Amino acid sequence: MPGDADAVRAALEVAVRAGDDVPIGAVVFAPDGRVLASAHNAREELGDPTAHAEVLALRAAARAYGDGWRLDGCTLAVTVEPCTMCAGALVLARVARLVFGAWEPRTGAVGSLWDVVRDRRLNHRPEVIGGVLAEECAALLDAFFAGHRDGPQR
Repeated sequence: MPGDADAVRAALEVAVRAGDDVPIGAVVFAPDGRVLASAHNAREELGDPTAHAEVLALRAAARAYGDGWRLDGCTLAVTVEPCTMCAGALVLARVARLVFGAWEPRTGAVGSLWDVVRDRRLNHRPEVIGGVLAEECAALLDAFFAGHRDGPQR
């Protein structure tokens, strides 16, 4: 398994390919460290409000991993703290670890605004490591939004 910083760096490499979408990248690693899937935000490209990097990467990883929809033992690395939808998806997929870069105080659901993934009422709670390469991840978002008047919209 790559180190946490290397995992987030891999997500950053994917994020820069987002084109007109918010540059967020996600990579799913198998328990042995191999990359199962990666994706960037593609809402604009696909015309799909659920086409967040995490959801797209989880879908592809589930197909590649071969255990149906379960991603037991896998790690999801993402450049930004997941939103509520993505946090719910990674819990339902049984991801073992979440590693992310920048905190998202407006929409983050892994400790900032909510903490969906560590809610004790759920039957699965992944390990969470946040703030890895946070400045690099935030800088990518800042550069993107500097060119958009409406401000951040995940």
